[in-house]
Amino acid sequence: MTPYLDVLTLWGMRVLSAVLILIAGWVIGNWVSARIRKVNQLDNTLSGFLAGFAKYAIFAVAIITILAQFGVQTASLIAVLGAAGLAVGLALQGTLSNVAAGIMLLILRPFNVGDYIVFGGTGGTVKSLGLFGTELATPDNVYIYAPNSNIWNNEITNYSRNPTRRQDFVVSISYSDDINAAMDVLRGIVAKDPRVVQDGENAPQVMVSNMGEFSIDLIVRIWSQGADYWALRWDLTKVFKEDLEKNGLTIPFPTRTLLMQSADGAPAEPPKKAGKS
Repeated sequence: MTPYLDVLTLWGMRVLSAVLILIAGWVIGNWVSARIRKVNQLDNTLSGFLAGFAKYAIFAVAIITILAQFGVQTASLIAVLGAAGLAVGLALQGTLSNVAAGIMLLILRPFNVGDYIVFGGTGGTVKSLGLFGTELATPDNVYIYAPNSNIWNNEITNYSRNPTRRQDFVVSISYSDDINAAMDVLRGIVAKDPRVVQDGENAPQVMVSNMGEFSIDLIVRIWSQGADYWALRWDLTKVFKEDLEKNGLTIPFPTRTLLMQSADGAPAEPPKKAGKS
């Protein structure tokens, strides 16, 4: 019985050490990942990517150590992995392409965590860039998980990259209104708003852009900080309407006149509204 007891003891110790190594690898991997995320010198995009990479790398080392506990030679293991690498690469080419795309996104930095981006018709605020995919949230806080290759293989529009943004407002007035008076009102509105850039080449502009079927169209072109874009647009649209009306100016809308005539060419009476019986 002694030989069997020795074998059971040997393998029992190996299994126990394998379990302990696996637990240690998982705990250490998570600890290192958390520490990397807390490094102040790294931005959120880089820290998130490195944290995920370190976690999986430590776990892989733990697996290799466990195999060594059971007598698997690391040299032969590397040879086997090398021989199987091509087959695994072909089978997991989608996953590997996500890793490669994640590395390229990290190097070229078309976006950072916190930026609002649009790619392939999908848009959202970037929450994290991982080894295999990127997490985003839509403006109404819907969760999106996009594989890195999907982002990398599409055109990326970053609405948060540039600190300032331009926006144009189309304001219509009637043909009977005084154009110069309307332009003065619009200039006064944007001049009073502290969020609008007031000097330099990005100073506000008010221009006549079009003579339409029923209105004169003016363009109010302003620049502001990207963070103020939507709040400024909503506020100015309201103030434009209110101040134009206060100054006796009108904002026209399409109208149609219907002429009705009988078969002999004489004007016909408009149809009467149906009354209650």
